[in-house]
Amino acid sequence: MAEVSAPHDWSTPRPLGARGPAVTGLGFGCAPIGNLFSGVSDADANATVDAAWDAGIRYFDTAPLYGHGVSETRLGRALKARSRSDYVLSTKVGRVLRPAGTTRPATVFADVGDLEPEFDFSRDGIRRSLEESLVRLGTDRVDIVLVHDPDDHEDEALRNAFPTLLRLRDEGVVRAVGCGMNQTAMLERFVARVDLDCVLLAGRYSLLDRSGADLLSQCAQRKVGVILGGVFNTGVLIDPGAHPTYDYAAAPDVVIERARRLEAVCAARGISLGAAALQFAMRHPAVTTVLVGARYAAEVDLDIAFAASPVDDALFADLLD
Repeated sequence: MAEVSAPHDWSTPRPLGARGPAVTGLGFGCAPIGNLFSGVSDADANATVDAAWDAGIRYFDTAPLYGHGVSETRLGRALKARSRSDYVLSTKVGRVLRPAGTTRPATVFADVGDLEPEFDFSRDGIRRSLEESLVRLGTDRVDIVLVHDPDDHEDEALRNAFPTLLRLRDEGVVRAVGCGMNQTAMLERFVARVDLDCVLLAGRYSLLDRSGADLLSQCAQRKVGVILGGVFNTGVLIDPGAHPTYDYAAAPDVVIERARRLEAVCAARGISLGAAALQFAMRHPAVTTVLVGARYAAEVDLDIAFAASPVDDALFADLLD
């Protein structure tokens, strides 16, 4: 008989890298409450954060980019009544919000108001971004600060952004410093060259894309914590029929076909594709925490059900065959 794993113990906090704070194995990714793809009401956003809290999630990740400040503002309001010592908070730097011009660039966020993000990896830009995030969040500190999407700004990130954050860490202003990206090659270089506490890798370690495997091994060797995001690849790994999206866009036919094949293998064992996708990410030994995003409380409940589903260990061998 195939061995069935016990439900993943994600609610017990574990250290994020060698020096970082202890985080729950599931974290709440706050892009959806920043109106990702479509608008969410303030009430629904607040209820969603409450649902994550009630489920036992104590790590919350946001960014100025998400809703052009909306996500940070909503998260701060939702957590206002909670004791600050009871949860871990991360945000990102590398973009500052400025008054929108007459011609606005395309964005995946709806109802973004009158601000738009602009890349700024300078020392002053990093400090300004963090200070403005603290105001929107309504708090005096964040625990983890991540350099956000420096894909076209590698030299400036190395020259200015990381040294500024490492200095803030040395001064005790922040507890952990990392980098968040949707690619692996640059993160591998940063892990090798910068004294990072953690990385946030989005979309590159999933049932559909395992290109982040070498990065995870490198992080394990160097005791760098790993935060995984995008483990459903924007929805296609929950339900390729209802959510035919991949990497923030319409999924190509070849991706839909692969997801349907994975779904069929799961269904034959009585397991949902979403549960397999989430637990595949959670079971990697280098991964400290997995972010699950949600726009409504019911979606949080679904993520928790995915994490709690008993999964036949042999399933993963079949899925990755």
